[in-house]
Amino acid sequence: MKKLIDKSFAFREKEFRLRPWQLKVQEVIYGTYTKPGKIFDIILLIIILLSIVVVMLESVSYLNLKYALTFITIEWVVTILFTIEYIFRIVSLRKPLSYVFSFMGLVDLFSTLPSYLSLMVDGAESLMLLRSIRFLRIFRILRLSRYMLGADVLGQALKNSRHKIIVFLISMLTIVIILGGLMYVIEPAEAGFTSIPRSVYWAIITITTVGYGDIAPVTPMGQALASFIMLFGYAIIAVPTGIVSSEFTSLRHEGMKAFECPNCGTKDHEKSANFCKSCGYEFKD
Repeated sequence: MKKLIDKSFAFREKEFRLRPWQLKVQEVIYGTYTKPGKIFDIILLIIILLSIVVVMLESVSYLNLKYALTFITIEWVVTILFTIEYIFRIVSLRKPLSYVFSFMGLVDLFSTLPSYLSLMVDGAESLMLLRSIRFLRIFRILRLSRYMLGADVLGQALKNSRHKIIVFLISMLTIVIILGGLMYVIEPAEAGFTSIPRSVYWAIITITTVGYGDIAPVTPMGQALASFIMLFGYAIIAVPTGIVSSEFTSLRHEGMKAFECPNCGTKDHEKSANFCKSCGYEFKD
């Protein structure tokens, strides 16, 4: 494994002409399978969890009043560390913009901006809520990229079935408007059906089997109609699931060519590929 990793980094140095210090930074920051990389990931994971705990505790008013200075100090230490890490991630890449505008690059950026904005803009303290987005960074540390293929397939299935889902939603909107209108006519205003929009709201929460209970029919005819809507709701719950599942099955049969390298994250490999086209990492069955 060590020889394969050394070969992988040497390949990238030759291909992208990385400087020795850039290669070393990559080995620490991106090399999850190297010893320095594992240590870095563990330390970063601890810092991320600490920042999340601080964000949560700050929302408790009496704790925020009592330990405000401590929370602020921890927050700025974490922010500075995240900023340093973000800079090193950029300067160690041959094409830094590809990382800056990637999903995780934007997450890294938005997780540090609120603290700095609070110093420059009045009222920007409300933006501090964005710090909770740091939680998303855990997915990188835990190396959950092997699950991203399933996410790609699910996303493609949703995209392929969007027209059917839109037709389904329009049909459901028409049905709840009709049912809400009927309940408005059937039920008295004292029962809560004071307008058609409010009756449509009742139809939506009933047909989706949520049933808050803030509005309920009191007449026998209204209760009969409500019973029909509840049963109808159970029947239609499986419709969108069936649409997406059908597309998902079709994609699995066709074969998705979005295999992701677990070493460097490069996508769009053929299923029959044995080595990564970017870093040379050997795919194992």
